[in-house]
Amino acid sequence: MDEQVKGGATGEGVPTDPVDPGEAEAEELSLEARLSRLDRIVAELEGGEVELERGLELFEEGVTHLRRTEALLRKAELRVEELVGEAESLEVRPFQGGRNG
Repeated sequence: MDEQVKGGATGEGVPTDPVDPGEAEAEELSLEARLSRLDRIVAELEGGEVELERGLELFEEGVTHLRRTEALLRKAELRVEELVGEAESLEVRPFQGGRNG
């Protein structure tokens, strides 16, 4: 992976570009893709063969996916609540079609 370090004890390695291309791409992942990636991250971390630096990278990536997954779920929950609210305010009216019959 060619990702830059996002910080350090001295602040070195902080990218000058405000948006990391990998980060922008990660924003577009579906909920299912994020959950799948989280499963793979957990499996790799639990495998016990991960060096410290790689483990930290995986952990950071996992936290990012977890936060974005939670945001997607909150957004979906709000949509469901909105749709249910709209459905509860619906009233039944007789059909008034344009055809005779």
